[in-house]
Amino acid sequence: MHPALILSAAAAFALAASPAPSLAQPAAHTVALREVRLTLPAEAVIEATKQATVATQVSGRIVAVKVEAGDRVKPGQLLMSVDAREATENVAAARAQLVQAEANYRRTRNLFKQKFVSEAALDAAEAALKSARAQAGAAGAGASHAAVTAPIAGIVALRHAELGDLATPGKPLVTVFDPQGLRALASIPQFKLKEAQRAKSARVEFPETGRWLDGARIEILPTIDAQSHTATARVYLPAGTEGIVPGMAARVHFVVGQAKKLTVPPQAILRRGEISAVYVLKDGKASLRPQLRQVRLGEAVAGGELEVLSGLAAGETVSLEPVKTGIEMKQAR
Repeated sequence: MHPALILSAAAAFALAASPAPSLAQPAAHTVALREVRLTLPAEAVIEATKQATVATQVSGRIVAVKVEAGDRVKPGQLLMSVDAREATENVAAARAQLVQAEANYRRTRNLFKQKFVSEAALDAAEAALKSARAQAGAAGAGASHAAVTAPIAGIVALRHAELGDLATPGKPLVTVFDPQGLRALASIPQFKLKEAQRAKSARVEFPETGRWLDGARIEILPTIDAQSHTATARVYLPAGTEGIVPGMAARVHFVVGQAKKLTVPPQAILRRGEISAVYVLKDGKASLRPQLRQVRLGEAVAGGELEVLSGLAAGETVSLEPVKTGIEMKQAR
């Protein structure tokens, strides 16, 4: 046999006989029964306890915009200015009518004292004076509302109008909310209401970010919607909560009891369609080559971990980096 072929065969045999490369140890978690809170979940939306949408009482073009969405404002701070020339003209006309009505009333009163006019004429003059005063007061109030100011301290949530838009009485211009007072508004089915009423505490989950917050207070309204047959629950968030704004989707978990459950962190789960699996690294005391094992999961428990219904046992260790573990196994093969 050619020496080169002998060398190649020897090298191949040595490679086949060599042990498989060891895998880097990933971050791991030992599965165990733990005391978890039993919860009643309900979909919710975040709202501000103190929110105001401001408008103007005069018609005119918006000539100045002083704030943007996200800006912090103080009470009385100027938000927008509306061209009040029309309102000013209305004030001047109303004041002129008031002056005329006052003069007419004085003249009619003097004539009544001299018995040249009837009491009905005097009453008519007095009624015209009161009407003129009311119109002048309304016109003056409208002119003062040409400056749109913040009614509360807070953050600008939304600006409903832009520079040059036409502002009309009652049309929303700016919405301001107080970030110190936020709550989750949840709908509870009627048949679950008694269970929710027994809850002494609640946690608010933000599924998109994985964030959890402890509710400061629970308030369940005493009425049920006739259309949806649901009751409304308010779960107040702690004061000073950052990164939460009105309109965000949330899920409220009303704590209704405690039980021991087998749980696993969500980062240990490898999902392929409807199938969930984990890489098992250790079976009790014995270390294993990573084994992909299908598991059946329940709902998330308070704290963010997932309940394991089947596929794992207490004491087994799973990889917290299943994607990385799978890639290393392929490379090793």
